[in-house]
Amino acid sequence: MAANRTLAGMMMAMAVGATAIGAAFPGDAPDYDWAIPAWLPPPPVPQDNPMTAEKVELGRHLFYDSRLSLDGRTACASCHEQARAFTDGKALAVGAFGTKGHRNAMALANVGYSPALTWANPHLRRLEFQALLPMFGQEPMEMGLAGAEADIFDRLSADETYAGLFAGAFPERRGAIDLFTVTRALAAFERTLISADSPYDRFKYANQTDALSASAKRGEELFFSHRLECYHCHAGFNFTDTFRTSKGAFDEIAFHNTGLYNTDGKGAYPAFGEGVSQFSGKPEQTGAFRTQSLRNVAVTAPYFHDGSAASLDEVIDHYAAGGRTLRLPGGESVGAASPYKDSLVGGFVLAPDERADLVAFLESLTDETFLTNPAYSDPWPANHPASANRRMPGS
Repeated sequence: MAANRTLAGMMMAMAVGATAIGAAFPGDAPDYDWAIPAWLPPPPVPQDNPMTAEKVELGRHLFYDSRLSLDGRTACASCHEQARAFTDGKALAVGAFGTKGHRNAMALANVGYSPALTWANPHLRRLEFQALLPMFGQEPMEMGLAGAEADIFDRLSADETYAGLFAGAFPERRGAIDLFTVTRALAAFERTLISADSPYDRFKYANQTDALSASAKRGEELFFSHRLECYHCHAGFNFTDTFRTSKGAFDEIAFHNTGLYNTDGKGAYPAFGEGVSQFSGKPEQTGAFRTQSLRNVAVTAPYFHDGSAASLDEVIDHYAAGGRTLRLPGGESVGAASPYKDSLVGGFVLAPDERADLVAFLESLTDETFLTNPAYSDPWPANHPASANRRMPGS
């Protein structure tokens, strides 16, 4: 509880002088070059953190800097690897000193378009504030900075590289290296992580009819059919029903129980995996988690909030069954029978060739440009203190 109060206090302090959350996203950033296709509106940008190239570059350096952690080995990039669409390939994320987390590391592609930024917390809706959770959260520890803020900022201040980067990014604050500038730079960089050049994008939005294979086109028909119902939750440009752009009139936010667990026959989920009910106290929201974007889904395994599905085939098995059945020491967990399961997860039957087509469609959402874009890559030399001791994703 003390840790939660400390974190809440930091969020309130950072909000002083800023606009209210609901009014903080007036539109796009007209003077910033997003380098995105014309058909895609840019993500919304808060009034108190306008986009600049200098701020983004500072955020990129911070994102890959392992000194932004208590053990000096854990960077944001330790759980978010570009080649995996900024996931880490592990079932559960691992924080400083090898601390195992409670959640699968979320993909960051198009994170700036999401008005809900964690698996189940409906209150964290700004990237500037969300950064506080991995930095200072203690249950579980991620970067472990609680109580060590002064030491970390002194560590960054001693690096001559940052003197120029902070001065260029925050001239109005005279290049101050503090919590305000660090979190805003990280948020600015994360808003640039835009994926919009998959084969499906080229087929759907650029009229390149040969960008998709015949199998993937058949898979698209299945995906958007009433028979499978995938599109109801995985909708729109970002294949999720939690979405916003700078042109939208309101935020779309949704959480769903997909029948992963039903450990007591009454809808229970394992400890630390209760979903939205952990924050709302409402039993009917047990097991409700944010709909994940399917962009680059073929490279972001394992899947679900706890990484309990190792492959796309296992995910399809789960939805085809209308909920997962597990054998537990005390009996079976029949997710399909959960009283809290979303009614759209009703199950379906796929022939082997149809399953192959569906997988081909999901694989067509992989954006190789995004996975290799130098603008998102590690800016630090291999022997620099920021990267020399960094724990790499998957390790």
